[in-house]
Amino acid sequence: MRVGRPPVLGLRANVAQFSLLVAVNALVGGMLGQERTVLPLLAEAEFGLRAYTATLTYILAFGLAKAVTNYLAGTWSDRYGRKPVLIVGWLVAVPVPLLLIWAPTWTWIVVANVLLGVSQGLTWSTTVIMKIDLVGPARRGTAMGMNEAAGYVAVAATALATGYLAEAYGLRPAPFFLGIAFAGLGLGLSTLVVRETRGHAHLEATTHVARDDGRHDHLHDALTDRQVFVQTSFREPALSSASQAGLVNNLNDGLAWGLFPVLFAAAGLSIARIGMLAALYPAVWGVGQLLTGALSDRWGRKWFIAAGMWVQAVGLALVAVSDSFGWWAVAAALLGAGTAMVYPTLLAAVGDVAHPAWRARSVGVYRLWRDGGFAVGALLAGVVADLLGVRAAVWTVAVLTAVSGLVVAVRMYETHRRPVA
Repeated sequence: MRVGRPPVLGLRANVAQFSLLVAVNALVGGMLGQERTVLPLLAEAEFGLRAYTATLTYILAFGLAKAVTNYLAGTWSDRYGRKPVLIVGWLVAVPVPLLLIWAPTWTWIVVANVLLGVSQGLTWSTTVIMKIDLVGPARRGTAMGMNEAAGYVAVAATALATGYLAEAYGLRPAPFFLGIAFAGLGLGLSTLVVRETRGHAHLEATTHVARDDGRHDHLHDALTDRQVFVQTSFREPALSSASQAGLVNNLNDGLAWGLFPVLFAAAGLSIARIGMLAALYPAVWGVGQLLTGALSDRWGRKWFIAAGMWVQAVGLALVAVSDSFGWWAVAAALLGAGTAMVYPTLLAAVGDVAHPAWRARSVGVYRLWRDGGFAVGALLAGVVADLLGVRAAVWTVAVLTAVSGLVVAVRMYETHRRPVA
């Protein structure tokens, strides 16, 4: 969109800004990836933490902060615009790698992850909302696939790079120099080049067509914040199904982030090989979304989501029963493939159902539940691992993931009614 011209919906019409936002979200993912390999190992090596519950406090802090901020990001994006929220998110990110480098106690690491959670909630939520604004309804799955692919490929690449840096130069400070570069570049692009997209949402609201099956007749364009929360969380079948599936999805991601490196290290794998496994899962997840997001535009959302949860459950079960690099690599690929089926499709389903006038708030509520899964996963996995061992924690989450897929299969209806020819 050019300055001074009215907004136009569509991926092709907005390809420059869309591509820029894809690049910005890759930087957002890189900020998260700097921790995936290093922090679980740092907890014991430099801070002497051996209880799993204590070690996972940083993921608990991250998940709570990100979940709450996701909700606020949606509300603030409707109230103040998307771009200001994005810029604030990058400002909050700037001190994170410095705190990770200089932290004298584990409390500093926890504080850094509170800031990282706030930053991720603002930046990632806003890039999602802005892409939904730009593309309109027909290519929503494709847009979400590209957005999430950029973020999680960057998570994977950074996790791999930090593994090699830690192997060569130690756990600190070298791996976190990448975070400093990502934060500076992300802040610069968001401030100087990214443009506001709220006008695109207003345009879509004026042309919004109600479903012909009458399913959303009660979901008008003037819902209060409380009504949006209740509909997205509990009442509306598709929105509430998406919210619970998102929570369980990130519950198992929190487990993978916090405990998989510990499990792999206990089996005698090197830091570089642990980094490879930590990168493989989000790499398959990230690249796979380029396909799954577009396919959900053609084939629909519901069964992609249900099947994706079941594939994740199989991957988790394989982690629990395996004890070698090769089988863990297969399990990581399965976990990534299942997550790729679920992640962009859930966001697209929320975008399908929510009215453009309150869609940003609904996305915020969905992401509140989804990223609350990090906190739930950290707490549940830590407690079960301390009581029964790491493998028991993995089995517990595998069962929960399978049940979540069943909930989607039973409760959710198909949300996408405009298949692309």
